[in-house]
Amino acid sequence: MKEALLYEKLNARVVHCYLCAHYCKIANNKFGLCGVRENVGGVLYTHTYGNVVASHIDPIEKKPLYHFLPGSNSFSIATIGCNFRCGFCQNWEISQEPAYNEGARLSEEEFLPQDLVEEALRNDCPSISYTYTEPTIFFEYAYETAKLAKAKGLRNVFVTNGYMTKDCLKEIAPYLNAANVDLKFFKDSSYRKICSASLGPVLDSIKLMKDLGIWVEITTLVIPGENDSEDELSGIAKFISGVDKNIPWHVSRFHPDYKFTGYITTPEETLKKAKSIGEGMGLKFVYAGNVCGWGNDTLCPFCGKVLIKRDVFNIMEYHMRENKCAYCQNTIPGVF
Repeated sequence: MKEALLYEKLNARVVHCYLCAHYCKIANNKFGLCGVRENVGGVLYTHTYGNVVASHIDPIEKKPLYHFLPGSNSFSIATIGCNFRCGFCQNWEISQEPAYNEGARLSEEEFLPQDLVEEALRNDCPSISYTYTEPTIFFEYAYETAKLAKAKGLRNVFVTNGYMTKDCLKEIAPYLNAANVDLKFFKDSSYRKICSASLGPVLDSIKLMKDLGIWVEITTLVIPGENDSEDELSGIAKFISGVDKNIPWHVSRFHPDYKFTGYITTPEETLKKAKSIGEGMGLKFVYAGNVCGWGNDTLCPFCGKVLIKRDVFNIMEYHMRENKCAYCQNTIPGVF
């Protein structure tokens, strides 16, 4: 275990965690809601440092990030735990496993931050993605890795639910280049019922990321009967448009999983409706996720030509000159 960052010692060996927007007050010998930060004798420790449970080389498009180093691979890692309790989580086997479970999936071998950076370099990955589970709750590990990665010329990416505190985000910002934020609902009641969280901090994180110069893309998993109404999709699109019309919005197809096996797969017509709503709100880049044959290409918002043609995560055509459209020479927002 490693002593955690961003917490305060209170009386009676209680600690107050300032890492995520739950702001847990944790009694001695207890864990925070994330299940991986433990108060031991009035000192907060993290169980995730060096404990990688998943590591892969992924296309950056899988995050999904379509305007950040497109066509590159990203060395992707995760530890156990999450500060949300989403019933539709596709990685629930690792995200919903707390460290206090007997037989919890902790690494048999410790992988230090320098080990991760060396693996990324060895595999010609220009970035490291902290993903699969929630990177906020393995903050100390991601933070130390990100600092070393930046020093070696690598970029850093969070795939996140956005439920971190401002202190957390400002701490990592000098080393964090891009983030895909899940904006799951636009109703606080849905966040509370399904995720055991709330909407406001997620919206605040998106706005703060933008202010801090982090490249932001947003994903909404469109779940039939939960967030697929025109009002809710319009609310999300209007919010994104109000922050920056250049933020890419990924509306992704839901597949039944975990506690949501009784739901149907999202009809493609629903995604087409969501895409149309986003574009109607002025968003310049709206993509459909988990579908084939449409909704994945990047079009120039100025001349309408196809700049990046995709087949799932594969780039079939690329018509960019650095960050400019090869046809009309207008600048395209992103990191190319």
